[in-house]
Amino acid sequence: MTMTVDEKKTLIAYRMQKSDCAMTEAHDNARLGHWSLVANRLYYAVFHMASALMLEKGIRTKSHAGLICVLGREFVTYGLLSKEDARLASRLLNMRQTGDYDDMFDWEEEDVAPLFPKTEELLSKLRGLIAGVS
Repeated sequence: MTMTVDEKKTLIAYRMQKSDCAMTEAHDNARLGHWSLVANRLYYAVFHMASALMLEKGIRTKSHAGLICVLGREFVTYGLLSKEDARLASRLLNMRQTGDYDDMFDWEEEDVAPLFPKTEELLSKLRGLIAGVS
């Protein structure tokens, strides 16, 4: 599907907004103690922002794991993100899958709460890459 420049900008802005909303939902659910849901929302905050970045750079991915892989291949390799950034994205994907799909399992505060500042830092880096600031 070919998009006009304006359509692409609109979709990028929408995905960034979804990222911001997911981060707000993570904070809201943390106050309620819903830690598996917090892990889910932290992951989706990163996913939506990274998805906006991929669209901005003209990179297509076909899966969540593929998106995380491309972050490493295209952005860590060239020094635009750190290995720790890619590891965090991968960890959040794994946490989301575990929290969403594993039976008899729930994330706890001590597992998830420390990821807030790291996630916010990664989101800031991704936002900078979208804006061409890096």
